[in-house]
Amino acid sequence: MAQGIQAVLGVGGEWLNDLSKTANTSAGIPSQMQLGLLSPLYLRRLFERMGATYIKLGQFVASAPTLFPAEYVEEFQKCFDQAPAVPYDVIESILREELQRPLDSVYEYIDPVPIASASIAQVHGARLKSSQKDVVIKVLKPGIEDTLVADLNFIYVVARVLEFLNPELQRTSLVGIVKDIKESMLEEVDFRKEAANIQAFQGYIDAMGFDRQAKAPFVYQHCSTKRVLTMERLYGVPLTDLDSIRSLVPDPELTLVTALNVWFGSLISCESFHADVHAGNLWLLRDGRIGFIDFGIVGRISPRTWAAMEVFLASFATEDYDAMASALSEMGATGNDINTNEFAKDLRKIFSSIQDLDTEIIVATARTPDATAVSANVVLDERQMNALFLDLVRVSESYGLKFPREFALLMKQLLYFDRYTRLLAPSMNMLRDERINISTNRQPRRTDRFQ
Repeated sequence: MAQGIQAVLGVGGEWLNDLSKTANTSAGIPSQMQLGLLSPLYLRRLFERMGATYIKLGQFVASAPTLFPAEYVEEFQKCFDQAPAVPYDVIESILREELQRPLDSVYEYIDPVPIASASIAQVHGARLKSSQKDVVIKVLKPGIEDTLVADLNFIYVVARVLEFLNPELQRTSLVGIVKDIKESMLEEVDFRKEAANIQAFQGYIDAMGFDRQAKAPFVYQHCSTKRVLTMERLYGVPLTDLDSIRSLVPDPELTLVTALNVWFGSLISCESFHADVHAGNLWLLRDGRIGFIDFGIVGRISPRTWAAMEVFLASFATEDYDAMASALSEMGATGNDINTNEFAKDLRKIFSSIQDLDTEIIVATARTPDATAVSANVVLDERQMNALFLDLVRVSESYGLKFPREFALLMKQLLYFDRYTRLLAPSMNMLRDERINISTNRQPRRTDRFQ
């Protein structure tokens, strides 16, 4: 409560200061300020001041354009998941507590300087004592889980009270949305869930015969717990670093074909799919395989949504906007009659804008020491992707359609792959290329097909 009051006072002061600057101008009070602390800008600032739970909540808003108003989705895309590093002695103490044995009996070496520090976890490089393998250790920051539980329970109670006071809010499923957010965020702080996601994905890779073309990091269970995740350290370059990719493999286009087949296959043949394939999480490894990294965000797709999604993808590939309108109407049906002809015309306008996306906005991570610049470019890339999807959501909602969140996750990944296609294989149509299988009726494929 004290943290909340302090945050409200701080952002409230910013709002009053900004208001005083605009009050005497002829333009009047900007619309951004008229809602006070509930306006997108000041609500985002408030969330950032209130700490890890609200930063993650803001990121959830940014990633769920099917659930929240467009202006809030756009503003909350500025919610950076970066935080000051926790001192290494604190991290060391957590590792000892979790592993219940001397650290020098497990690790030969742990780098005290973190590779990354986000709002809920911190990552350090290390080397195992027994095998001398390079690993990364993901450590949950102290007090984060208790903070999340307390904050999310408070938000849930507030949502219940608001629905009681205003029955109209029940139609928006406010409590249901908060419940989904709570479950999703609490999964992220239980690294056993992430470990299970990684192992399930690697199991799918092995079962489908993709083990010579792709991999997920190996999880070292003997030094992983709910709050600590020790994984194989993968070395490679992001799929946006064309020069480095050409130095590793003779045919970048074949690399992309492999990545697409592995990911599309996981939609049906794996219990979950990787739902965050931005350039930082999808690499070409030094041995030529595709590396899928960071399984904190995964998706699970229902048969009904996938059936409509297959029709959508086929119509997108052939630019059949009438069929696309029908597929989206089926997926987001709310009982309203849809004018599919008009809807199809609006869809044509939206998807023609994909051609305007800049394909080289992410700088090559391997060639610059400036991590801040790389991060900024990745965020900018995400904003462009989200802006395109927001257009789709706006138009669809104008026809009374409401899409499931899994559709938003799928579309976002497809837009990332569209970006990679424009960079690595500009003449390829990823949805019509016969080397790429997006059909439900999958058969085990020959492993030499992609060699």
